[in-house]
Amino acid sequence: MAGLYTSLRPQPPSSSSSSQQSFFSKVLLLLTILPLSLALFAFVLQWRGGGVDDPITRWSPEESHKFPGMDSSPLATVSHSSQSSDCSLLAHTDTPSFPYYKDWKFKLHPDLKPKICITTSTSAGLEQILPWMFYHKVIGVSSFLLFVEGKAASPDVSKVLESIPGVKVIYRTRKLEEQQAKSRIWNETWLSSFFYKPCNYELFVKQSLNMEMAIVMARDAGMDWIIHLDTDELIHPAGAREYSLRQLLLDVPSNFDMVIFPNYESSVERDDIKDPFTEVSMFKKNYDHLTKDTYFGMYKEATRGNPNYFLTYGNGKAAARIQDHLRPNGAHRWHNYMKTPKEIKLEEAAVLHYTYSKFSDLTSRRDRCGCKPTKEDVKRCFMLEFDRSAFIIASTATEDEMLN
Repeated sequence: MAGLYTSLRPQPPSSSSSSQQSFFSKVLLLLTILPLSLALFAFVLQWRGGGVDDPITRWSPEESHKFPGMDSSPLATVSHSSQSSDCSLLAHTDTPSFPYYKDWKFKLHPDLKPKICITTSTSAGLEQILPWMFYHKVIGVSSFLLFVEGKAASPDVSKVLESIPGVKVIYRTRKLEEQQAKSRIWNETWLSSFFYKPCNYELFVKQSLNMEMAIVMARDAGMDWIIHLDTDELIHPAGAREYSLRQLLLDVPSNFDMVIFPNYESSVERDDIKDPFTEVSMFKKNYDHLTKDTYFGMYKEATRGNPNYFLTYGNGKAAARIQDHLRPNGAHRWHNYMKTPKEIKLEEAAVLHYTYSKFSDLTSRRDRCGCKPTKEDVKRCFMLEFDRSAFIIASTATEDEMLN
């Protein structure tokens, strides 16, 4: 019995078991402390500057100046009274479609060449202008000359546009019109057939007059190239060594005055498109970028009963070197008073034209121009055959008929 009790009595721990327990304790302590230390280190890095450097919150301390898409709630509306319904289109998620913020800093060296200016005449709202500008900033555009009227000239919209570095906003005032009335263009025969006509013809003349002023402004600002684009168009700098418009134009030989970007036209994919720049993915290529066999072989299928291969224009857009005697030659080209510009047409780069990509692009036609929806009267207002047909349909058909 004594031997039995002795064997059951607890034995003092040996030195080997004691060291083993100490090792496991140290490992457990290390596994506990390590993730806590990493978490603390990450927290310090994140907040060492006094707070998270969130580009969205950098826009403005004033709530009323938020860009569309910044509201965290999908039901929130932008506090611009006249644009709230339009600007809230981008406020569907916690993350905006584009990281807009006030001090757009791309950390570009100020001496980078060439310096590129884009000019446009627009009446669009922030929901269209901001992503359009941001995209072109990213691919290397230095400055924007915005000739605004309508919604684009409203205080809520123009205040945002004027706050963005590299953007100059020009309003259609009486003073501007008086200045443009003295323009050399009014004495040019090449544009005279468009004078004193409504709607698209009037817009074409305004664009030409604005482009003429933009040349002077861009030259005074030290720009090297100028491009006229609408806010439903994006430059696609394919073929460059990097996805950069600056790199593309840098590689153009110095003896060329103008670069032609053939246009691609968006195809109708769905009837519920809200944000074309992020939702549209399918484009009809320009015939300049197709083989003859492909173009003519697929022509009937591509037109789908419409009067032309493209619904709207097909002659692309152009970038021009800023030089003496430069002038506009309509909204799509540039010319020179003293010589015939030498131009190069790019084999891969293009202008992406997001035309009639939203159902509202069609329905909104009914509110334009004041023309009668007849085949004869629409010729007075619209240059392109599809625009004429779209105006008649929008003015006479129901929404269900237009959807079809």
